[in-house]
Amino acid sequence: MNRRQFVGLSGGTVMGSILHAGASTNASAEALDEAAQTASGMSMKRPNLILFMPDEMRADSLACYGNSVTKTPNLDKLAAGGSLFKNCHVQFPVCGASRCSMLTGWPTSVRGHRSLYYFLRPEEPNLFRYLREAGYDVFWFGKNDALAAQSFASSVTYWEQGTDGRSPGATRPTDLTPGSLSMLYGPAGDRRQTSDYRLLSEAMRILERKESTKPFCIFLPLIQPHPPYTIPEDFYNMYNPSSLPALVPPGLQKKPDFHEGIRERYGLKKLSDTEFRKIRAVYYGQVSYSDWLLGELLEKLERSGRSKDTALFVMSDHGDYAGDYGLVEKWPSGLEDCLTHIPLIARVPGAKPGVVSDGMVELYDIMQTCIDLAGTQTNHTHFSRSMLPVMEGGSADKERAAFAEGGYNVYEPQCFEPGGAGGGPYAGKIGLQNEQPVMVSRSAMVRTQTHKLILRPQGQSELYSYRDDPREEHNLYGDRGTSAVEAELTMKLLKQFINTTGIAPMDKDPRDAPPFYPTRTDLPAASWQAKILD
Repeated sequence: MNRRQFVGLSGGTVMGSILHAGASTNASAEALDEAAQTASGMSMKRPNLILFMPDEMRADSLACYGNSVTKTPNLDKLAAGGSLFKNCHVQFPVCGASRCSMLTGWPTSVRGHRSLYYFLRPEEPNLFRYLREAGYDVFWFGKNDALAAQSFASSVTYWEQGTDGRSPGATRPTDLTPGSLSMLYGPAGDRRQTSDYRLLSEAMRILERKESTKPFCIFLPLIQPHPPYTIPEDFYNMYNPSSLPALVPPGLQKKPDFHEGIRERYGLKKLSDTEFRKIRAVYYGQVSYSDWLLGELLEKLERSGRSKDTALFVMSDHGDYAGDYGLVEKWPSGLEDCLTHIPLIARVPGAKPGVVSDGMVELYDIMQTCIDLAGTQTNHTHFSRSMLPVMEGGSADKERAAFAEGGYNVYEPQCFEPGGAGGGPYAGKIGLQNEQPVMVSRSAMVRTQTHKLILRPQGQSELYSYRDDPREEHNLYGDRGTSAVEAELTMKLLKQFINTTGIAPMDKDPRDAPPFYPTRTDLPAASWQAKILD
C-alpha cells in the first residue's frame, strides 16, 4: 500500500473513493468528476477551490479566535458555516518560504526555501501544477512570493500581480513617525481604490464565467494587513488605541538579540506606548478591511450560485508583531506565536458546518486537502495531512505538534535580502540582517498544546508554558524546573528533522556513464537511457 492509498483509506471518507479513482495519472478530468458524483455522500462534481490569503494576519486578531475588540463578521460567518482550526501554525515566518512550504507540503529544510529570492522551480512540485494536470483552470490574482517565473506557465492558467496595496496613481500616505521606521502611516484613499479590491474584482468575474465547464482554483494572495500600517480612511480610525488591551511589553528578559537590535536600528525606542497602540489599532483596521473584502467575495459566491460547488479556504502566510515586544512587522528568525499562529477557516460543500477543532495543524495541510478535493494525487514525498476527516466531523489528532523554522545561516549569503533590495520602511531590516547576520541565524520551533521550544544554536533559545504564560513573556529555557519538558521537546524536534530532511527525487539515474560519441550527433539515444521507473 502506498502513501496515497493509505491516506484515502485512513480518512474513512468519500474522498478516499475519489482518490482511488484518480490513482492513475492518466485518469481524465471527466472520469474524476464522475467518480466524485457517484461516491457516497456526494452529489456534485469536484468542487472549485478558492484560496483567500491575507498577508501577515495573526490568528488572535479575529473575533472568532477570541479577540474581544475586532469586528470580523464575515470571517466569523464563514467559521460558523464551515470549519475553524484554532491551532494552525506556519512553517516559516516570511512570505516566500511559507508559501513554498504550503504548496509543496515540505518543511523549508527539505529544499532550503528560506528566502525571498528562491521560489519553486519547474523541477520542483507545487499544488497548482497538480491541479492543472487534474483538469483545473488555475487563476492567480495577487503578489507572487511562491513560484519561480519559469514555473507559471505549467502551473497557472492566468495570473495578474498586484501592487504595494494602492491602485496606480493613488496618493502615498504620510509617514507619521519620521526618524523612526515604525511603518505607521496616515490613512490612504478609498476602500474600492486599492490593489486588493481591484484583484478581488477580477477574481469574482471568474465566478460568472460561462465559456468553460472545467473546475477552477482561484488563488488570492492579497496585500492587507501587511505593513506599512495604513488603510482606507473608513477603516483607519475604526479602533480606539486607548481602549485596546495592553500589548506585550518590550525589554523582557532572555529574549533573542534581534529584539533589541530591531528596536535600536529602526528607532523604535523613540516611540511611546500610545504610538505602539496606534500601530495595533491601524493593524486591526487592516484586518477588518480584509474581512470586508471577504464579505464581498461571499456575497458574490451566493449571487452566482457558486457557494454550492466551491470550497473556500481562508489563511495567512504568517503573522505580525504589530507593536508586541515593542516591534513591528516580522523577523526571519522570529518564531513567536504572533508570527507563526495564523487563522485557518474552511468551508467545503457537503462538509459538516460549525466544526471547531483545537488539534494542531500546519499551513501546508492545505496542499493535501486540496489534492483530495480535486480527486488527484501527488508524485512526491511530503508531510501535508488532509483536514477533510476533521471537516466531516472526525476527531483531531490531539498528540500532534506543529513545527516551524526560521532564519538563514551566516555562511549562505544567497538567502539574505541584498542591500540594494529596497529602502524606505524596510531599510532597517535589510541593513540589520546584512551587517549583523548572527541576528537572523537559523532557528527551529516545536509547538504543542501546552508548550513551545525554540532552538537557536547561534543565539538565545526559548521555552514557554502556555498554561501560565499565553503571551510568551517568561522564557523558561535552561530553568531547572522545566528541564524534563525541554528534553522532551528537544527530542521531538530532533526526530522531526531526522524524519523530514533529505527527501530524495522520485526518479532514478543510471549508474553507468553514457556512451561517448563526440562526432556522431545522428545516433539515437541508447535504450539504457530510458527512465528506470516506468
